[in-house]
Amino acid sequence: MATEQKASVRPHIFIQTNAKQSIGAIVSAYSLKRYSRHADEFDVTVMHQEDYPYFRAGEGRTYIRHGVKRTWRNDDLQSFTLLRFMPPELMDYRGRALVVDPDVFAVGDVWELLTRDMAGKAILCRRSAHKRNAFATSVMLLDCEKLKHWNVERGFNELLALKRDYDDWMSLRMEPPGTIGRIENEWNDFDRLTPKTRMVHNTRRRTQPWKTGLPVDYTPTEFVPVIGWLMRARRALFGDHGMLGRYARHPDPNQEHLFFGLLRECVESGLIAEAALRNAMANNYIRHDALDVIARVPPLQAMTAAA
Repeated sequence: MATEQKASVRPHIFIQTNAKQSIGAIVSAYSLKRYSRHADEFDVTVMHQEDYPYFRAGEGRTYIRHGVKRTWRNDDLQSFTLLRFMPPELMDYRGRALVVDPDVFAVGDVWELLTRDMAGKAILCRRSAHKRNAFATSVMLLDCEKLKHWNVERGFNELLALKRDYDDWMSLRMEPPGTIGRIENEWNDFDRLTPKTRMVHNTRRRTQPWKTGLPVDYTPTEFVPVIGWLMRARRALFGDHGMLGRYARHPDPNQEHLFFGLLRECVESGLIAEAALRNAMANNYIRHDALDVIARVPPLQAMTAAA
């Protein structure tokens, strides 16, 4: 097995979330174990944004994203994203960690990625699909010993002091380029589920399968010419989420079936209590017909795309 970690430190997967995405995080964690032949050889931890008080202290403060001033809101759908940089701290800067977003679901054996030869790199991830000179940090394999300069609270304070741009941080533009290596896109497949997919990422927020029909509760990107100006004007007039409409259905039924098939198994196994699911529905964290969907979704073993 080609690894660089000390034998005493088990590989560890971290999933970052907040209350709004907590159901997805549990389903993600379940999928990573379900599809691995080595499920007993790695640990999985869900990190909750609400557990870190310095985020609450930033409520209402100004920060910069893509050069545009924004307001930090802890109730935003993606307020968890800075936790992507937390695993080295939690690992005491030792061993190997994989960090994934709560809307990433395994359909292949993650052990293949966890044990990959990192060739001396500190970070392995894929390139961003839409931004130039940017990496997608939603799935990263980390050599924690090489990332001792990562400290989320310090970075967050610099963000609020307008000393760093959120997008530069999230896109790894602040890291030495020679420390970043590439993984295949199939380990972070953006809204694509094919026989080659290893982990599918429901990255298009408006079509996340568990949100269909709910009011949109995220703040859209505002740096794109013309559209960005309109979005900033909308936000100024109607608030962060005003006039954004509702979440749409995902265009790929197989990805909806995958999520709800995994969710059904989580409910049946007791990982997610039906009461917790009903509470998430009541809070608009998950679509209101979720129980009806899991009752009719095809069993996972019948789905060739997730086999």
